[in-house]
Amino acid sequence: MKKLLLVSAVLSVALFANESEEFEGLLTTPGCAAQGAFADCYLENYACGSDGCFRKNDAGVITKDVKYALFQHNTGKVYTIDTTKLKLSEMSEGINKNSVVVIGTLDVATNTIKATGFKSPPPPKKSFFKGCL
Repeated sequence: MKKLLLVSAVLSVALFANESEEFEGLLTTPGCAAQGAFADCYLENYACGSDGCFRKNDAGVITKDVKYALFQHNTGKVYTIDTTKLKLSEMSEGINKNSVVVIGTLDVATNTIKATGFKSPPPPKKSFFKGCL
């Protein structure tokens, strides 16, 4: 009986250790987050990884080594995102947007979120201006 209880306790701890968490923040690149240039971040950072990279590379060529980061406003922390289990085309709808939710596990040693899911905020509602021009 004690062995069964011990085995069930070990299994439950192992299940909770690998449980995914949700991280909410602004989706950007590590370079833009380090500079604090969120609104002024050039879009070429998301295509080839750094400012001015189209001077060295052909325009429109997307490289595979582009890294994403999640900046949390309330804590000021920046987490790099391991996107090996996600399609980068899915993440493009959340670039430079607030309230992006990345689902995954946090590796504290490298400050990296190993992403298993992604939710982008809904688009803004359409509005109609009824004022006097």
